[in-house]
Amino acid sequence: MNVADKSPFVVSADWLQERLGQPGLSVLDASWYLPAQKRDAKAEYDAAHIPGAIFFDHEEISDPDSSLPHTLLNPEAFAATISSMGITNDDTIVVYDGPGMTTSPRVWWMLRTFGAENVSILDGGFDNWKSAGRPVTDEVTRIAPSAFVPNFEASKVASFDDMREIVQRQSRQIADARSAGRFKGVDPEPRAGLRSGHMPGARNVPSSSLADNGYLKDINSLRKVFDDAGIDLSRPVVTSCGSGITAAVVTLALESVGHKDNILYDGSWTEWGGDKNTPVATGEA
Repeated sequence: MNVADKSPFVVSADWLQERLGQPGLSVLDASWYLPAQKRDAKAEYDAAHIPGAIFFDHEEISDPDSSLPHTLLNPEAFAATISSMGITNDDTIVVYDGPGMTTSPRVWWMLRTFGAENVSILDGGFDNWKSAGRPVTDEVTRIAPSAFVPNFEASKVASFDDMREIVQRQSRQIADARSAGRFKGVDPEPRAGLRSGHMPGARNVPSSSLADNGYLKDINSLRKVFDDAGIDLSRPVVTSCGSGITAAVVTLALESVGHKDNILYDGSWTEWGGDKNTPVATGEA
């Protein structure tokens, strides 16, 4: 495949392996799993990770005062956490997760939203890295604290009030990254207390449709996924999912095809579906 056909935000395993240990390179393991997946991200990291990688804990690096899962920290708290990982704004940052293209895009999006300049995702993820016999270690990564300076782009984050207006006025297209069954309301939500279905007017763009075996699809294929879902790439988009994590896979795909006018609904379906006063649709979009 021609390099021009690939997203500018992903790097290959060859690219990363050649640069391991270089000054200014930071690698983050951003793996996270639902209980049903029966995988322990931190235990897997402790047993084997890419040399020099630091574990990014989605549960710990979220707003402790929010009743919702995985809510963004405030800029100062996020910057302090990233600084404690030895990462600066100028670093070349590569993020990966186990299966590839599942939870790493969330950290890619967070870092960029808070001011990191050069963030990429490992194409294929760690599972493919290991199966290819590439280097792994169980050694603790040594960290030299640094200074990450936040430059928060608040306009990239949609609030609950924003979403109520978007749904009412249909001012942005809504791309929902959940599975078709959850989107249609025929499959239950993994979190208790949530209604099934989707926001009125939303289109279903399952995050799983944007990658093959952990590798992000090429640019033309990504465009086709959006076209098939009824997303007009010339118009503004807001991405959503269950708790704000896989929505970032859709954001990554949008940015990869050159779509810039997109925002992410951080509360996602956990917030919307958990409020008994919000409108909910079922079936196809």
